[in-house]
Amino acid sequence: MIEKLLPAPIATAESFGDDPLSEMFPEEFALVAEAVPQRQREFGTVRNCARRALTAFGIAPAPVLPGERRAPIWPTGIVGAMTHCTGYRGAAVARATDVRSVGVDAEPHARIEDPGVLELVTLPDERAQLSQLAAHQPEICWDRLVFSAKESVYKAWFPLTGRWLGFEDAHLTLDPTDATFTARFLVPGPVVEGRELTEFTGRWLIGSQLVMTAVTVPV
Repeated sequence: MIEKLLPAPIATAESFGDDPLSEMFPEEFALVAEAVPQRQREFGTVRNCARRALTAFGIAPAPVLPGERRAPIWPTGIVGAMTHCTGYRGAAVARATDVRSVGVDAEPHARIEDPGVLELVTLPDERAQLSQLAAHQPEICWDRLVFSAKESVYKAWFPLTGRWLGFEDAHLTLDPTDATFTARFLVPGPVVEGRELTEFTGRWLIGSQLVMTAVTVPV
């Protein structure tokens, strides 16, 4: 699925099952040694996806460790993102000379049942948009799509800014005609090549009982 959203020059890898714990590097296993086995397996599998993607650039397997705010620490000259949810692990990487930042997120294609959670992750205008979209295409879980898109936006945002971006700090507009979205920042945006960005654009895809979103910030 992921390669449909993030074609070359971005390299991707994904897994719909988990790898054995033995495939983790010791430095990685040390970070989840006290976690339950399921958490250990997903932690290792998504990192193995990242290593598989990195081979496209001739980078030898090495630990993929979390840095500030648990963002992955990539090899010098590489940007990327990872995602995992029930039944899915995926990673996307690119050379920094081709792409400034990338964000990807996968979620189960299921509605957000708790209205309190929906209010937490969406703005009033966004909830009005969701109602309109649901009236025309009720088979799509638009609320989960917005949540996933904002996760992808944050993953692309943080490496450029080093700053937190709350759910309320970006206004999302979904376009069902071409499966794209635009996130307009309500706070000062990242400065790229001397220019402040006021929005990110992204793409979305639904399949295999998953909703997946991706954001690419080009050079």
